[in-house]
Amino acid sequence: MMLKIGITGGIGSGKTTVCKVFELLGIPVFYADTVAKSIMHTDPVLKQEILKTFGEKSYFSDGELNRPYISSIVFNNESELTKLNALVHPAVFRAFDAWLAKHSDAPYIIKEAALLFETESYKMCDLSVLVISPEASRIRRVIARDGISTEEILLRMDRQFSDEQKIKLADHILINDESRLLIPQILTLHEQFLKIGT
Repeated sequence: MMLKIGITGGIGSGKTTVCKVFELLGIPVFYADTVAKSIMHTDPVLKQEILKTFGEKSYFSDGELNRPYISSIVFNNESELTKLNALVHPAVFRAFDAWLAKHSDAPYIIKEAALLFETESYKMCDLSVLVISPEASRIRRVIARDGISTEEILLRMDRQFSDEQKIKLADHILINDESRLLIPQILTLHEQFLKIGT
């Protein structure tokens, strides 16, 4: 039975950096949020459902998702965002199952998702890892990475569970606070997961 590890963390916490280290250690990583963006273009079932729910303007004539249009509908409307997520999440689960079949020889795999706890997809993993980081560091990283305002970052943070809520659900915590070294923490977990996975 393949050991499945879920990795999450708030915006700017460093979860993608953590996953890149696991990849360097030879562990396959499924980036759920990246896949969610791409399958809106590639999954025919999902495309039909989005068109049915949000109308013909959802896609441009070349078949590309009309992101500005979809964003304008869901950005400040919780019920419309819930509708979109209800379409996208099952499609991500389908993509994950297909991806999993290709990595059956790995000692364990990682699923990285920003909303691992919020969507309850952590229940599909054997263990979960939470990357935590001080809010000021997270804001600084996201401004440098995405060039967006502090206000917009705080809005995004409000849509996610707080670290306190996530800590209660997580099996392991990685602390990315610039005073503790991150790589040794990752290597310790890697050794633990190898033992469980074999």
